[in-house]
Amino acid sequence: MDTQKVWFVTGASKGLGLSLVKQLLAQGAQVVATSRNVDELQRAAGVDTDKFLPLAVDLKTEASVEQAVQAAIAQFGRIDVVVNNAGYGLLGSLEELTDQEARENFDVNVFGSLNVIRQVMPHLRAQQSGHIINISSIGGFTGAFPGFGIYCATKFAVEGFSESLAAEASAFGVNVTIVSPGYFRTDFLSASSLGVPSRQIDAYQAVRATQQAHQADINGNQPGDPEKAVVALIDIASVPTPPLHLFLGQDAYELAQAKIQAVQQDLENWKEMTVSTGFNVQAAAQ
Repeated sequence: MDTQKVWFVTGASKGLGLSLVKQLLAQGAQVVATSRNVDELQRAAGVDTDKFLPLAVDLKTEASVEQAVQAAIAQFGRIDVVVNNAGYGLLGSLEELTDQEARENFDVNVFGSLNVIRQVMPHLRAQQSGHIINISSIGGFTGAFPGFGIYCATKFAVEGFSESLAAEASAFGVNVTIVSPGYFRTDFLSASSLGVPSRQIDAYQAVRATQQAHQADINGNQPGDPEKAVVALIDIASVPTPPLHLFLGQDAYELAQAKIQAVQQDLENWKEMTVSTGFNVQAAAQ
């Protein structure tokens, strides 16, 4: 790993973000880490070094993000790798979740990352290099999870704008990678990271079953090792041509393959209808 690179990591006080920060610092990298609570972040990181800049940032407020980026530049002179990791889960049917609950999830998972991207891109463009890693989810590639509609929608949005960003930023030597993890053994499914509806509708039995499974059974038993996921993130930041799409976990691989096959099947089964909707050139000429 190039220890001269400066990393900017959001959502760094727990979970995958914290594991990433700890591994980077252990390898001698320069790290800017953000969280809503800087004291919690410092305690969690457990280090005191001039290579570590912990910052309290409200990702929903662009001015706060701007201040953090400026502080990073002032401390280290540049930013090389940006990891948009901050986010939280939301479990509830589309009918149950209120407009406020849905918008809050978008504010953090989508617009928080966009705030970061707007602030870092001028610097990455100026230096003609950089790598933006946006943490999505397998739920950003397939939405077939009852009760996760809004969360999946936020991650589908992340995947969509990241693909466009990759097309826009490549002219400036900036790479983009979308990371889509499956289930990793972090605190993502704990009460502090997984929201539920303020009102629940008993008729949604599949959603309640999903909620029970995630909170009671899956939490703490996820198959993915977050430390290995972090190694993968560090590795892709060191290659000259990193992937646009990186799926992490056997479960993510299998779910992605199932989605691809389902889309291909629909595409071929309905090809005749699909291609029949253009103007008939011969008829138009008559």
